[in-house]
Amino acid sequence: MKRRSAVKAMALTTLSTPFFFSQGFTSIKKLLSTEASGFKSNWENWPDMKWVGPEFWGNRLQDWEIVSGKALCNVSGPNRALHILTHQLGTDNRNFQESVLIDWSNQTLAGNVAAYAGFRLGAKGVFDDYRSAAVFGKGLDAGITGSGNLMIGDKLSEEKLDLSNSISLSLNAEFNQGNYSLTLTGSSGKNLVSLTLDEVSPQMLVGNLALVAHCPKKEESSDTIATFSDWVFQGEKIVESANQVYGPIFFAQYTLHKNTLKLTAQLAPLELISNLNVKLQLKKGSTWETVQTSPLDPNGRIAKFRIDDWNQQEMIPHRVHIEVPLKDKSQEFNYYGQIAAQPATNENLKVAVFSCNADHGFPDQEVALHVEKHRPDMAFFLGDQFYEGTGGFGIQTSPLEKSYLDYLHKWYMFGWSYRDIFRTIPAAIIPDDHDVYHGNVWGEGGKHAPSDEGWGYVAQDQGGYKMPPEWVNMIQDCQTSHLPDAFDPTPVKQGINVYYTDWEYGGVSFAILEDRKFKSAPKNVLPEEAKVMNGFIQNPDFDIKKHYDIDAELLGKRQLNFLENWASQWDSGVQMKAVLSQTNFCTVATLPEGSIIDSIVPSLPTPEKGEYVPGDAPTTDMDSNGWPQKGRDEAVRIIRKAFALHIAGDQHLASTVQYGVDEYRDSGFAFAGPALNNLWPRRWWPQVPEGHEPFPGGTKNTGDFEDGFGNKMTVMAVANPYKSGYEPARIYDRGTGYGIITFDKNERTMKIECWPRNVDPIANPEGQYDGWPLTVSQKDNYARKAVGYLSTLNLEKVENPLVSVYNESTGELEYALPVNTNNFQPKVFSDDKYRVEVKDQNKGRMKTFAGLVIQTDIQETIQVNLAE
Repeated sequence: MKRRSAVKAMALTTLSTPFFFSQGFTSIKKLLSTEASGFKSNWENWPDMKWVGPEFWGNRLQDWEIVSGKALCNVSGPNRALHILTHQLGTDNRNFQESVLIDWSNQTLAGNVAAYAGFRLGAKGVFDDYRSAAVFGKGLDAGITGSGNLMIGDKLSEEKLDLSNSISLSLNAEFNQGNYSLTLTGSSGKNLVSLTLDEVSPQMLVGNLALVAHCPKKEESSDTIATFSDWVFQGEKIVESANQVYGPIFFAQYTLHKNTLKLTAQLAPLELISNLNVKLQLKKGSTWETVQTSPLDPNGRIAKFRIDDWNQQEMIPHRVHIEVPLKDKSQEFNYYGQIAAQPATNENLKVAVFSCNADHGFPDQEVALHVEKHRPDMAFFLGDQFYEGTGGFGIQTSPLEKSYLDYLHKWYMFGWSYRDIFRTIPAAIIPDDHDVYHGNVWGEGGKHAPSDEGWGYVAQDQGGYKMPPEWVNMIQDCQTSHLPDAFDPTPVKQGINVYYTDWEYGGVSFAILEDRKFKSAPKNVLPEEAKVMNGFIQNPDFDIKKHYDIDAELLGKRQLNFLENWASQWDSGVQMKAVLSQTNFCTVATLPEGSIIDSIVPSLPTPEKGEYVPGDAPTTDMDSNGWPQKGRDEAVRIIRKAFALHIAGDQHLASTVQYGVDEYRDSGFAFAGPALNNLWPRRWWPQVPEGHEPFPGGTKNTGDFEDGFGNKMTVMAVANPYKSGYEPARIYDRGTGYGIITFDKNERTMKIECWPRNVDPIANPEGQYDGWPLTVSQKDNYARKAVGYLSTLNLEKVENPLVSVYNESTGELEYALPVNTNNFQPKVFSDDKYRVEVKDQNKGRMKTFAGLVIQTDIQETIQVNLAE
């Protein structure tokens, strides 16, 4: 079969959005040199700061800073590179030159020929994009070694320079007879050394330019290796793309809720600059008006804005503005976006759903391009905005300041990929386990996980957070401070903040949950004989289904109280509801029968499309919200009272299911979206018993099943990994993509779509994963079978009616539903007496009908007139 390349098609597309909405990207293959282009670094004019400027990307963020007008690499470690973003080596076979002044700082590396500082030429990443090259770029290195020799690749000069003096390094590249000749010259004091490398392929000199400071891992230390100044390059081969700067305002996200606008802007580490004010400006006519000013948070490097009484009905352009005092002059920087106009009551609300963003596909340009074609009204990023390995350097957990910057390095990459999705629409972003440097996290109310016993399974299984509470709060501030105010802001243990809340937008109310923060660690509540490791039971004879009544928390009492309140309260403009959380309330996953942990998942073979994999069994992964089962059932029972759809991420396997508690299909529907980039390609290949009935139109792994914990679920669609024929297979064979959900407020339906990331929805409208799209009705989100029905309510004289049904024996709300029909007959689930409240949501009037019982032979109609 001929292999197709989705990446090539993606790379040759340019952004259609206006310039100020996207800085765009430049394909290396499209770099064309039309005239000589030059550059000189400007660090001498910048104040000291833990960042090197908008034209540069440093690997890692915490390893590069400006000190006394120089770019300083403040560690000695492998592959520390500083890329120029605005200039690349183009495809024309022209000449170029560059030079830099280097001060070698780490004298313990003196004599080490494997350590070096200098230039990186023609750096290329996995994808044909300057951002991919800036993060993962490999190229030809040339510079000065710790032994004083000049080097180009593997070639060394015979003569040496004195590293105790400043070193002036220059490189000249001349094209002649099909290849390049590179001449590197270094001077130190009165010494001058030169090295030439001939027969260099032109292809090696296409791509990014960078400075590099490197020492072998075994000599790695926290000592500064070198400083760089006066970096100059020029020549006809160099191509300039001035719009490719990134920062110092990287991105911003916002929500609009009940006439309150909250916006969080993400900035560079500029906290050392005194009196720096971050301004939120709105465009009024042809001018920009400052509406609020915010200080820069010194930990997360964010600026928070809040505007109450927001009453704008139309789209409003906004920008985040700062003025940085440079030594020669002040320089202004802006980040542009829009505050969207809310969809009207009679308009559909379309939301885009994302999660699980490993860096395999960075910078993920095709995702932004394809999502834009759906024209969503909102964006949900439901956890794992990045993984610990994002950027290629693992994690740095101490000291605290370095760990802040380590997080920001990964977070900036997330924004570099996806900011154009949420630049003009509101977004919910909620962190999951990998966002807080966990493989799994059972928060246990915010307790501390003793990481001194190891960073992996041992610490995690004890419950709590491994990173310090200040760091966890910084993460949450960056990702969630723009959300509507928390329902109950009281911090949990260690002073860790909470953010669970509801968000009303476009006629839909979204309950935003924190799945992990209150959840019990299974190792702490299950019998020791279970032998729990990383949330998996290692004892094959232990039956988790027999431990339904263990004393374990899932969402915690605080969030259950919030959900009860949310299910009962409907504001006048709200017609539909949904729940957002990190993961779903069942475990749609199988492993080869007998497997006791899922570490084998990445190595499992990928089947051909249409192949059914035999020999699997449902897993008992307690990282999912299928456990604890009792807590799961309690949460599902509350959610269905609001006829709410559940939208989740985390599972690395897209699925649409209908929950069952006491019976199959007695509760609501849930959509777990696909991973954007999939480190953990889970699968659902259950053994199918004789007589099994698949979901109508579905494959045999759909229909009624129990997960490994005994939770009832009806699988309607699932996007198993399969061999797609696209490269890289690591991305396209793992069920990657995103979801689109459309809330039709007139028909009261939710249309669920599941798209592969590389499919253009306009060019290929039938290109969704098999089994989608699916449309479910609002009423079917509480599909429990009725024991009987109360009297029919005639609601013709009630505007925007809300019907709430209470069981008089228990005092509990059975459900609340805004009704869009003239007649409504409430269903009930016992022979008890019921109280029904009918509220005119426009006028605030309400009438109560008590002592109602199931109608039998005589069908009574209650005429509801709230004007009486």
